[in-house]
Amino acid sequence: MNIGDNIKKIRELKNYSQEYVVQELGISQSTYARIESGTIVPKIDRLQRIAEILDIDVSFLLSTSNVFNLVFNATANQSGYITNQSNNVLDIELLRQIIREELEKV
Repeated sequence: MNIGDNIKKIRELKNYSQEYVVQELGISQSTYARIESGTIVPKIDRLQRIAEILDIDVSFLLSTSNVFNLVFNATANQSGYITNQSNNVLDIELLRQIIREELEKV
């Protein structure tokens, strides 16, 4: 998973449109699409701004850990609950704690 994939997954889980993020960043739609596709890698200041918009720590955007992939390969169902592929409701705060602990190991 690359940075663009991480951004896209988190944006989708938060139910944010590309248009919303583009507006908040003040960049073109095509530039943002290239970020999500991995065609371009944003500089750290833009990554930090994306993390702020998504209300996450920038380290989540850079992570390739298995725990991150487990969490952010989840999908958001229509009621807004984050569920994994077996449709179990995940406790997002617990998952954040697990991710923090995993990132500290790196």
